[in-house]
Amino acid sequence: MVGFGFFDDWHPQPGRLIAWAPTSQSRAAVLAAPEHPVGPSYQQREYLRAAYRQRDSGSRASRLCMIAFDFPSPLDRDAMTRTITAFARRHDTFWSWFSCEPGERIARHVADPADIDFEPRDYGEITDSDAVRDHVQRHARDVFDWDCFGFGVIDRGDSFTVYAAVDHLHTDGVGQALSCVDLLLLYGNELSGGQVPIALVDGHLAYCARELNYNAELTTESAPVQRWLELLIRHGGAVPSFPMDLGVAPGASGFTRGAQITVPLFDEAEALRFEQVCQDFGGKFLGGVFAAIALTEYELTGRDKYFVFTPVNTRSTPGEQGAIGWYTSLVPVAVAVRPDETFTSLVGRAQAQADAAKELAQVCVHRVLELAADDPRIRTRLGFSAPMVSYVDVRRMAGAEMFDRINGGLYGNRASSSEVYLWINRFPDVTQLSMVFPDTPRAHEAVAHYLSTLTKLCRDIALTGTERVDAALL
Repeated sequence: MVGFGFFDDWHPQPGRLIAWAPTSQSRAAVLAAPEHPVGPSYQQREYLRAAYRQRDSGSRASRLCMIAFDFPSPLDRDAMTRTITAFARRHDTFWSWFSCEPGERIARHVADPADIDFEPRDYGEITDSDAVRDHVQRHARDVFDWDCFGFGVIDRGDSFTVYAAVDHLHTDGVGQALSCVDLLLLYGNELSGGQVPIALVDGHLAYCARELNYNAELTTESAPVQRWLELLIRHGGAVPSFPMDLGVAPGASGFTRGAQITVPLFDEAEALRFEQVCQDFGGKFLGGVFAAIALTEYELTGRDKYFVFTPVNTRSTPGEQGAIGWYTSLVPVAVAVRPDETFTSLVGRAQAQADAAKELAQVCVHRVLELAADDPRIRTRLGFSAPMVSYVDVRRMAGAEMFDRINGGLYGNRASSSEVYLWINRFPDVTQLSMVFPDTPRAHEAVAHYLSTLTKLCRDIALTGTERVDAALL
């Protein structure tokens, strides 16, 4: 099973800890880079602003994402040094760093990739996994530093564990899986003297320019903006919110410690049966996910208008398919639940809504809220938090079949979380469900009830082809 969770859930075997960081000359050259005319993407901008507002919280306000995997052979330290340098030079998201200017204007600075060089530092034998986890999180600097990322290995002589901890500013879920494959290929290329084919990738900077230019042309009269506004107005003029009490004050903007839980949802045989039921009634796996969650919320709270944001992968050019960076956009999924609704009657409509939502992938909700700032029907303003449901079919990614064999894992820090975020990741042998939520007693109770109801409903569908709904409305 692929590991997934917080850093606390990562338990690497002991060994010699070697970490790579930019050389002092490299760091000085990068930090002297001038401001670039292309700013951050809309998501990056709001993410950075949120981190800046929480800069005095005493905790890392941004999300640190880490991949870790094992390599069953002795470490070639020089080859790994060249690998990490090549990785950072290859993906131009790592050439950028950002500053917060007066008025919360976020400025991008772009370095010359030739100035990027890494060097190893040996920290000696470490037998305490707590010490390793602490080092990894401290080694990646703050999100407003250039090197808000860190790379390293735990060397055991005949094998080693690789880790790459990168702030969410420079990666996403797909990007993490791609990073694993990319590092393996680049290291193999270094060991073989350049015999491993390495495909060219497009840059994240060009993606940001494309996104910013498209959204700058939008007005409140633009058809996709109208669709966004209609959805928001239909749901009280606000972005989605979790339907159960989380013990967090509405609109809370301070640091709220997050909690996390990961459970197996299906084995692959069950996932295939669930998928078949979805197809039999006009949907796909993704539509089944939204239908099941909508029914769960209706059962628990009586909410008959399910509304949520879901991230979509916005890698659109051939060269972006292997590119590292934050290539996602939040799109809205809205599913109405009738009083006599069943999974089989809902899954087709849920699929249609999920498909329609993807048509809004180029339109940033943050831009919509900018345009609607003077609209009295829209209550939400920039800086919002909203629940998110993410589904990733990892089986479709190149190299996915090896993740389990190399003890692959994806982990994150306990960043601020005032809402509930749900991930469903489908691996070749198991489909996992993970939730991040506020670390409050009320939220733990609510999420436990929510998770129990949702997983039971999904498994009933996989086992019997229908759901057994028997919980009383709260």
